[in-house]
Amino acid sequence: MELLHSKIMGNGRPLLILHGFLGMSDNWKTLGNQYAENGFEVHLIDQRNHGKSFHSQDFDYEFLAEDLNAYIQYKTITSPILLGHSMGGKTAMQFACTHADLVSKLIVADIAPKYYPPHHQEIINGLLSLDFNEITTRKEADGALAEHLTDFGIRQFLLKNLYWVEKGKLGFRFNLDTLRHKMEEIGENISSIATYQGPTLFLRGDRSEYILPTDFENIKKHFPSTTIDTVMNAGHWLHAENPKEFFSKTMTFITS
Repeated sequence: MELLHSKIMGNGRPLLILHGFLGMSDNWKTLGNQYAENGFEVHLIDQRNHGKSFHSQDFDYEFLAEDLNAYIQYKTITSPILLGHSMGGKTAMQFACTHADLVSKLIVADIAPKYYPPHHQEIINGLLSLDFNEITTRKEADGALAEHLTDFGIRQFLLKNLYWVEKGKLGFRFNLDTLRHKMEEIGENISSIATYQGPTLFLRGDRSEYILPTDFENIKKHFPSTTIDTVMNAGHWLHAENPKEFFSKTMTFITS
């Protein structure tokens, strides 16, 4: 099995961080440094078809969880804390329910254990519209993407994935061709009987609709030892929109 790419920083208790859909490990660099400065060995991990990790046509949460298992075994990591945002939160849930004995604590950022209908088509269409035979600068890429996506923050998030495939030729690090055909799998739920008994924290953004009060009962069914908390003044990208409160709430949970 191919090994996931990661950036490791700090020393101490292992903390593994999983990014969301179309993200990458670099999105967590600032917070990763903060955790590292507070006594953790932080692993910022690129999931398959994202960042610098391998590309594959196989893509669902069972594959993603087993990628994580292979990574933990290869790195001989003992009792890690798992932190996953959005798609990464689903991976972390799946892994914790399947390999509960390997996880000390679980943090899930703004995603619930439920099915989400495909809702990223506007983003996918915008990305597919970019012609890198014509576009040769990041500014040109942003201008072309702006015709489809007006939100500057979302465009900057997506364009962090740009890199020079070769001299004068831009491309995306994520595997767009596979991911655009896997939207059902990305929205899929964990098993209806999956449970993790260990200490768990679910964090939701107060301006996000990904975790609703009507989801609380189901969360506690799968994760009976859970705390559900809210990060204020934040939407779905709560760790980027209010990093100070996100860091404070996660550190309180981790060290309690």
